[in-house]
Amino acid sequence: MARGTGLRKSLATKFDDELRFFKGWIDKPKAVGSIVPTSSVTARRMASVIDPNSGLPVLEVGPGTGVITRAILARGIKPENLHAVEYSEDFVRHLRKHYPGVDVIQGDAFDLDKTLGDKRDMIFDSVVSGVPLLNFPVTQRIAYLEGLLKRIPAGRPVVQLTYGPLSPIPAGRGNYTVKHFDFVIRNIPPTQLWIYRRPAD
Repeated sequence: MARGTGLRKSLATKFDDELRFFKGWIDKPKAVGSIVPTSSVTARRMASVIDPNSGLPVLEVGPGTGVITRAILARGIKPENLHAVEYSEDFVRHLRKHYPGVDVIQGDAFDLDKTLGDKRDMIFDSVVSGVPLLNFPVTQRIAYLEGLLKRIPAGRPVVQLTYGPLSPIPAGRGNYTVKHFDFVIRNIPPTQLWIYRRPAD
């Protein structure tokens, strides 16, 4: 009986997340890249690039309803060591309610110096990005990536999801490498994952 109740609660939570995500997409389609949240399979794959033993905090950008946030915490990152930047006020309220220990920051991912405020000089282990980059010009995507890479040690990854077949940030346009990481079919729509790094000297 308790198991059935738990399953119903889990399904209700999933439906609530999907409804919230769809509402966000209707309200601001440019800021939300899909009509449904990222799948848990994709989220776990993205979180797998994090080194929980590095002693450094993690930066998540574009967490939405928190599916990837949950996977990052499950990876072994303490809530107080996870800093999540989200643009949508509705998503921010949702994240703060469901992940009270996580530092949820409302602001523009494309202006991180201003958004992070007194944390602008913080160094992170890695960056997990769910920002829908295909909605923005290529020059803005490159500047976004360079703003992330300066906040992590050389050689550490920025992992980015996209629904297009190619890297949303082209190679050869800055001091970074581009590597295809995975293609996740169990996502709606199927998702490509890419990893970007600043080459170690």
